Amino acid sequence: MFKENQDLLTPENSAIILIDHQPQMLFGTQSADRQTIINNTVGLAKTAKVFNAPIILTTVAAESFSGPLHPHIQEVFPDQQPIDRTSMNSWEDENFLKAVKETGRKKLIMAALWTEVCLAFPTISAIKDGYEVYIVTDASGGTTTEAHDMAVQRMIQAGAIPVTWISVLLEYQRDWARQETYDAVMSVALQNTGAYGSGIFYAQSMFGGHGG
Repeated sequence: MFKENQDLLTPENSAIILIDHQPQMLFGTQSADRQTIINNTVGLAKTAKVFNAPIILTTVAAESFSGPLHPHIQEVFPDQQPIDRTSMNSWEDENFLKAVKETGRKKLIMAALWTEVCLAFPTISAIKDGYEVYIVTDASGGTTTEAHDMAVQRMIQAGAIPVTWISVLLEYQRDWARQETYDAVMSVALQNTGAYGSGIFYAQSMFGGHGG
C-alpha cells in the first residue's frame, strides 16, 4: 500500500472532491475559523480549474435542510450542478459513486464538512474499495477540534494521506518553469494564501517579480 502511495499527485492521476460545504454544515463547524476553511476550499476548487483536473461537487439535503453549496465555491464552477444526496456517506450514493468512477482516477483528493462524518465515512469506504485517498485537512472542519482531530487520526489509521490545499496546488505545479499554468497558479496563491499571497503582491508591485 505505501509503495503505491509514493507517486506524487498530478492533474492526470487524481480527482478533487468537495463534500457538503453548505451553510447548515458550516454553522456547526467549530474546529477552525470558518472563513479560513471556505477560503482554503475555494483555493482547492481553483486548483482543479487551473489544472483541468476532474472535480466532483456534492451536497446533502440541499433543499430541505443544509442549503446550497457555498457561493464562493460554486462561482469557480458556475455551470456544474452539485450532486445532492440524502446519505451522510457520499460513497453510498449511486450518482456520486458513478461520478467518481467516470473520472477514471484512483487517487482521490477529498475535503468535507464535517470531518468526522462527511469526510471520514467516504474516505474509509473508498480506501476499502481500493482507492488512494488524500484528505485535505485545512479545507475540512468538524463540530469540535477534538472531533476533527480524532477523525483525521481515524482516517490515517485506515490508510488516508493528510495534505493541505496549498500542497496540492504546488504538487500539481511542481516546476516554476511550467509556464502554461504559472500565471494562474500565482493568481490563486495571491488571492487565497494569506501571508504568502501578500509576499507575492509585494514582490510584483515593488520589484516587478513573480514570486515563487
